[in-house]
Amino acid sequence: MKKAFVHKSYIVLISFVLCFGTTFAKDQQVAYIDMQYILKNLPQYEQANEQLTMLSKRWQKEIDAAQQEARVMATNYQTEQIFLSDAMRREHEEAIVKKEQEVLELKRKYFGQDGELFKKREALIKPIQDEIYNAIQDLAAEKRIEVVKDRSADPALIYMSSKLDISDQVLQKLGAK
Repeated sequence: MKKAFVHKSYIVLISFVLCFGTTFAKDQQVAYIDMQYILKNLPQYEQANEQLTMLSKRWQKEIDAAQQEARVMATNYQTEQIFLSDAMRREHEEAIVKKEQEVLELKRKYFGQDGELFKKREALIKPIQDEIYNAIQDLAAEKRIEVVKDRSADPALIYMSSKLDISDQVLQKLGAK
């Protein structure tokens, strides 16, 4: 008898949650943005990306030159090796290893996890992202939107009504055309 009462109370509780939970969910205002679309239409983002690309290319050229120098050193060593004394061989081998380590260090310095490219990207892109986030917050407050999702980052999103997309409104708030 006690089990039946507990079982019935769970059914009542679940029914209550289902009935009123969906009612509350319907009242929640949801909107979507397409962050890739917003970024693509912001001139300052394009300029920042161009700067990053130019820096990346310049640093890659520096790394490529150092790698080429290491290859030349190794090739020269291979051809001269038989004419060198043991001490000279060790000296050449150490120089080659040192040059290869310099190349690895350059790669880490420029493109590593906390490298110059990462730092520069943070300095250029983060303020733009913060500005977008603030514009989204302001727009959400004005329109009483409780949830804003990024449709470009949601692989589970199959369909969305265009009425829920506020990307152009965010761009207007940012002053973009």
